[in-house]
Amino acid sequence: MSDAVTLIREDSGLAVVTFDSPPVNLFDARLAAGLKAAVGDLAGERPRAVLFRAEGRVFTGGVDVHEFDSMGSPKEAERYFAELIEVADTVERLPCPTVLAAHALCLTWGFELAMACDILLAAEGARFGLVEARVGLTPAMGGTQRLAERAGTGRAREFVMTGGLFDAATLERWDVVNRVYPDAEFAERSRTFAERLAAGPTRAHAATKEILRAYLEGGVDAANAVTARSAGSLWDTEDLPRAVKSFLADGPDSARFSGN
Repeated sequence: MSDAVTLIREDSGLAVVTFDSPPVNLFDARLAAGLKAAVGDLAGERPRAVLFRAEGRVFTGGVDVHEFDSMGSPKEAERYFAELIEVADTVERLPCPTVLAAHALCLTWGFELAMACDILLAAEGARFGLVEARVGLTPAMGGTQRLAERAGTGRAREFVMTGGLFDAATLERWDVVNRVYPDAEFAERSRTFAERLAAGPTRAHAATKEILRAYLEGGVDAANAVTARSAGSLWDTEDLPRAVKSFLADGPDSARFSGN
């Protein structure tokens, strides 16, 4: 970890990753190292849910352009972007719910990280952009293709090629943002949302992610091929048998999950 990125594991099982690199949380070598370390830690010891958040007046102002100016060759750039893609892929494949809470402006790497998460929450005043075209680049952390997965290729082309800024309401309408909360309530409501996921059946959520990944890779038939095994494996957990007994004895919404 670096002082630009902190990871706190709470007693509830929620892991909170916070970006704090004033003034605008630019992605530079220090923040990159912190993000990679945090994601590696999350992959090594599974939490029950993850919340990505940021301090400051913006979530991020994007990438420190000095990072691009210092690259000496296409091969060097290729290695740099391959590492970023690996980070995003690791986040996407974490076997627990992942939430990104964008309280304000969220550009480039921050939005691409959001697209690797399961849930994107946004404050009403938040704005989003993949603005790499302004320096002659295309997004290279997987954000373009993950945006297309959510909103379609036409919207992805518009978003990336215009290099514009899009508000939270627009992206909610595009099915990119999951929920929009008032600015004054955002910190509390986004944390409550993540805590509710952390209190849920973590192993069942992991199965849901596995089934959806199979669907995205091969459609309904591919998802069908993994569903019986993935759902059936939940009988090896502590949560499902206990929740079934709780339901029969005390009714719905009586179960308390341990994540095991």
